[in-house]
Formats: sequence, C-alpha cells, structure tokens
Amino acid sequence: MTGADRPLLFLDVDGPLIPFGAPPPGGYPTYRSPYAPGAVPGGNPLVTRVNPALGPRLLGLPCEPVWATTWLEDANECLAPWLGLPQLPVVDWPLEEEYEVGGVHWKTRALVARAGGRPFVWVDDEITSADRRWVAAHSPARALLHRVDPQRGLTEEDFTALDAWLRTV
Repeated sequence: MTGADRPLLFLDVDGPLIPFGAPPPGGYPTYRSPYAPGAVPGGNPLVTRVNPALGPRLLGLPCEPVWATTWLEDANECLAPWLGLPQLPVVDWPLEEEYEVGGVHWKTRALVARAGGRPFVWVDDEITSADRRWVAAHSPARALLHRVDPQRGLTEEDFTALDAWLRTV
C-alpha cells in the first residue's frame, strides 16, 4: 500500500496524548527526556505528561498520522521530538470555525474534507454520536471515530482497536 493509499490517522493531543486525569497511584512514570536535564520541550510543561512510548506505537499502526489539534505546528515542535516522531502533516483549521453546529464537533467537517475520500481514523476525546452520524452520511470512505477517555489517554485497548480497524481497510 502506497502512502497515498494508506488510511489517515487524525490525532488530537489534549486528552488522547495528554491525559487530564489524576496521576496513577505512585505518580506518573519518570520518562527519560531526550532534552537537556530539566529542559521542557518547547517550554510546555504538559509535554512531560505524554508517555514517549506512544510514539513507536503510533508509528507501528498501518496508517499515515496527521496532527488534528489546536496545537497546530507546536505539535511538531514540542511533541514530535518527545515521541520520536517525524514531522507530521497538520490539519489547517478553517479561520471561522463552526462550533458545535447541530451537535457536530467543529473539527468534523474539516477532517472529512481533509481526508479527501481516503479512509481515516479520528482519535479525540470529544467525539459524539452526532459526529459519527454526520461522518457516516458525508464521508465517501470508511471512517472510524475513536473516542479516547481523556482521564486516561491512549491505552493498550485503544491501540488494539485502532490496529484491528486499520487492518480491515
């Protein structure tokens, strides 16, 4: 499968990669920073809550990852190096975002348009049934809208579900 044929993986940051929940018992694991001791990537302290082991897991999925986040290029500057990811394409959001029109998330229409008829997975913590209905009615290709629990972030179960779906496309 060539790059243009691979499904897209639209990836949100806040919630899926940066969990909002309380640290697990015993605190967050101590991740070895690829930066100088004490340095915070891009000056953003939230990055240290991201498990760098997620990077190889994302790269192991049979898809083309794309940042679908309000972080925009900051995701490449701060998160990509931390996760060991190459520079990824970034979804350019419309200047005038339509917030929650008819219960549909403001990202939904833009992601279907950005997919351009390619199959895609959208990983976010704000996906609703309204988004699923809208995508089912408007996307010419298969799509999986995968909601991640923002308190936990991406888990092994999420990766299993994503990998299984991507291998059926």
